[in-house]
Amino acid sequence: LGLSGPPGAGKSTFIECFGKMLTERKHKVSVLAVDPSSSTSGGSLLGDKTRMTELSRDMNAYIRPSPTSGTLGGVTRTTNEAILLCEGGGYDVVLVETVGVGQSEFAVADMVDMFILLLPPAGGDELQGIKRGIIEVADLVAINKADGDLVVPARRIQAEYVSAMKLLRKRSKVWRPKV
Repeated sequence: LGLSGPPGAGKSTFIECFGKMLTERKHKVSVLAVDPSSSTSGGSLLGDKTRMTELSRDMNAYIRPSPTSGTLGGVTRTTNEAILLCEGGGYDVVLVETVGVGQSEFAVADMVDMFILLLPPAGGDELQGIKRGIIEVADLVAINKADGDLVVPARRIQAEYVSAMKLLRKRSKVWRPKV
């Protein structure tokens, strides 16, 4: 599964919860988390693993943070090979968390069985859904953080994305992207 979304959408939190649910069901889970590299220093924080503390201690999970090192598209130059190595190593679920910075961070969609776009409610321009780019390749749009005062904005953005998805050309005869 590939996961992307804007900063603050809760990608790492979602992955930790989902990953723990999978390991409790006896799956072996690998997480390939991609962090942006600085154009100035070339360095990268690689902080996603620190946000997945429970999953990182799980013996049935493997988390590998990697820097983009200047590669565009939200993944690293070797993400596809890393997915194959994880599968070869016995991990039956591989989650790839992209850099997640915008409309063009979707190279992972061609590397995975399902591409999930994670969005926060009330995250700004709700018409992002009708723009071409990342929304065209999403197999699933998940509105995250939809609780408390955010329930109403979450329902609104869900309805807007459902409408926007109807305007896009079908990529598959058997799967209709869900919101």
